[in-house]
Amino acid sequence: MKSYGLTEEQLKHYRENGFVVVPEMFDLDELRAAENAINDLAQQAVNDPVNLAEVLELEPELVGGKRVPRRIYNPFLAHEGFRSIATHEKLLGCIEDLVGPNIDCQHSKLNMKPAHVGSVVEWHQDLPFFPHTNDDLVSTLVYLDEATQDNGCLQVMPRMHGSFLEHVDEDGYFTGMISQQLDATPIPLEGQAGSVIFMHPLTPHGSLPNRSPNARRTLIFEFRASDSFPIYFGELTHRNEQTAVHVQGDQPRTARVGGPTPVMPLLRDSIASIYDLQERSKVKGAKRSKFAAENKEAKEEMLNHDKR
Repeated sequence: MKSYGLTEEQLKHYRENGFVVVPEMFDLDELRAAENAINDLAQQAVNDPVNLAEVLELEPELVGGKRVPRRIYNPFLAHEGFRSIATHEKLLGCIEDLVGPNIDCQHSKLNMKPAHVGSVVEWHQDLPFFPHTNDDLVSTLVYLDEATQDNGCLQVMPRMHGSFLEHVDEDGYFTGMISQQLDATPIPLEGQAGSVIFMHPLTPHGSLPNRSPNARRTLIFEFRASDSFPIYFGELTHRNEQTAVHVQGDQPRTARVGGPTPVMPLLRDSIASIYDLQERSKVKGAKRSKFAAENKEAKEEMLNHDKR
């Protein structure tokens, strides 16, 4: 019998809204493993600049005249400090409540969101990047720093996780960002360091740039039920599966089929990251769903929601 998990109220919130926030699940001592891992990987990158691009991705803007990292690739595989958080019984207990006892970590990443820069992430859903035979996947975000609207915290559109939304340009190519306009008010998910967000893979989400003096680092694990199998649509599927790791329970050999009908992405070119794809798509003039902060009335509505 497991010792940790979500409450009935938290489960209901997740199922109805497509996300739930668990405040300060991890304390600062437990987060220290991630802090040490970041320092170790940064030092390795400095000592081995030839392989830098395999470890992390840099911000396009300079900070103090220097290039700074905006993402660490595959942290689960890169360092035991990150694996200790991903496989912690507190975290896996909640994942089990959402997708069942047989669990894979499909992929991982660490978004750095450095002070004064922190690239924007346009509105998107996760599952269109890696369609599966069912939608029993859960995006798990661990805040390593306090996350606020000022430093570009995650924003979500609740109750919109029932179907695949359009992420295409006028020629039908996948852009990595929602191209249809949505009638929904985003909710910013602020939280203290150690807070964890569990999010359905079809929940629309994004984040604005970090214009504050404080970094906002987020450790992200994409978990899935072990009988949720990837649907092959090209080289990206194969590449994604190179980082998948079974972390708990049995490994079924039969796929379970269910959930919304998957939409296969048509890729124009290879993808380095979501930042890379969204930036190239915007250069080509692809349509995108705008943030509330870009619309005065929507922004006022968001602020009113925060006061309620």
